[in-house]
Amino acid sequence: MVRQPAFLKKGDTVGIVCPAGFMALAKVKSCIDELQNWGYQVKIGKTVGGTSTNYFSGTDDERLNDLQQLLDDDNVKAILCARGGYGISRIIDNIDFTKFLKNPKWIIGFSDVTVLHSNIYRNYKVATLHAPMAAAFNDGESKNEYVQSLYRALSGEKMEYIIPKNELNRIGTTTGILVGGNLTLMANLIGTNSDVDTNGKILFLEDVGEYLYNIDRMFLQLKRSGKLKNLAGLIIGEFSDSKDTVQPFGKSVYTIIKDNILEYKFPVCFGFPVGHTKNNYALKIGGYYELNIDEVVILKELEL
Repeated sequence: MVRQPAFLKKGDTVGIVCPAGFMALAKVKSCIDELQNWGYQVKIGKTVGGTSTNYFSGTDDERLNDLQQLLDDDNVKAILCARGGYGISRIIDNIDFTKFLKNPKWIIGFSDVTVLHSNIYRNYKVATLHAPMAAAFNDGESKNEYVQSLYRALSGEKMEYIIPKNELNRIGTTTGILVGGNLTLMANLIGTNSDVDTNGKILFLEDVGEYLYNIDRMFLQLKRSGKLKNLAGLIIGEFSDSKDTVQPFGKSVYTIIKDNILEYKFPVCFGFPVGHTKNNYALKIGGYYELNIDEVVILKELEL
């Protein structure tokens, strides 16, 4: 049985942390302002705008300790990762979830945060939020429907998304626990203690900046490891800024994916608004959903 953290109410505290890549404090200001506008208090971790001179927001120990403090703080009801990038895999095995499990809180983010989502679901069966991070609030975008979907989810609203059909879709209706995230991370986590059992689940995948041949290779890895064999359904999100080699691979991203799933019969949705773009709805990993693919696509959250 999946546990859900308590939904947020006015006055609750949201912690902001950078457990992976560096992000300047100025880039987080719009996010802070909007969270406060939603009625929340905000606690800023030491790694936000950290002093690191390299890719990361701090050393492994600094990032681990910053995240650990927010996990252990009973006054913090949700933790928003300011950005992803790379780095959570370096600290995931040293995080102590003891206090978190006594009083679960919402973990928010995407991209590299897929490591946290998958680890928490795999080992502790606690729901988390694959959702917009700090940069999504910038440039006047804090009021758009994608950022606002995070507020709705944190407030306890049962989410329902209706999107246009894609010609590559495979029609059908299915229900299941939703798991997934960034394709690269889902492939890299196979065989680790953060590897998610996808049997009977609705799996969603997205990615950014990958070479076409590597997307093919990662889907082959999912196939060969049995991750696609017994899915209830598959949601393909944004695969933005994909790259090709000098000698072209010869297929588009969605064609690569379609060809890798021809042998399966589960319903498939292409082009769902989740990923490294503005179009990034909040999705509850560990939530129970109905996926209906026909003339339109409806993804509806159900009671656990």
